[in-house]
Amino acid sequence: MRLPPFLLALCGAVLSACGSAEEGPCKTQTFENLPYLVCEFDASQDTIRLFLRDETGTPFGQFDRLANHVASQGGNLVFAMNAGMYHDDRRPVGLYIEDGEAEMGLVRSAGPGNFGMLPNGVFWIDNGRAGVSETLAFDERFKGAPPRFATQSGPMLVIDGELHPALNPDGTSLRRRNGVGVSADGRTVYFVISDVSVNFHSFARLFRDELGTPNALYLDGAVSKVYVPALERVETGLDMGPIVGVIRE
Repeated sequence: MRLPPFLLALCGAVLSACGSAEEGPCKTQTFENLPYLVCEFDASQDTIRLFLRDETGTPFGQFDRLANHVASQGGNLVFAMNAGMYHDDRRPVGLYIEDGEAEMGLVRSAGPGNFGMLPNGVFWIDNGRAGVSETLAFDERFKGAPPRFATQSGPMLVIDGELHPALNPDGTSLRRRNGVGVSADGRTVYFVISDVSVNFHSFARLFRDELGTPNALYLDGAVSKVYVPALERVETGLDMGPIVGVIRE
């Protein structure tokens, strides 16, 4: 039976009753009295990658379609999450690189919505390392030699240990949100989704103050979903664009 989010949150306080829900790379974590699902992976050991379309060019859209595709290739999808903003036809809004091939280019200018609230940034994976880089810093770092996987989103939540300057601790925009942060050595990747509605400032503080990530990136809000079959959390809803997943044999 699938545990709803509020019961998963209780697991953090009552491990003896719900211990099985806390095993593996994902666990419920409470920060400032708000529950989050935090999934931790090692970029040097785990196969972390981005997905958008199947072999016919059709966007996967849903986790079950992606899981079936991965299984057909001999793998096991153990985790997935929506991984950046997209247009109605599922095309990424900003930079998107999958297995070395770029579908969309880097967007450097400000614009409407959360994506355009500069500074925004890029989550990337390359040669056993991962990172979250502010957009212009990413452009400089990878000029002429792009990483194997990358997805651009915005705003940045944490930038070199500081919160995004536009985030308001009293912000009234409350949504279920998801994002990603990476440790300073580029090995530990934290994917986080809130189990209740939170504001940007609270979400960013989780990455900086609880997880200790020097850089963290907002992925999305209204469409935030997660796939963790070990916890019987296979969330559905509107079709997604880019998806980040972790594959194990």
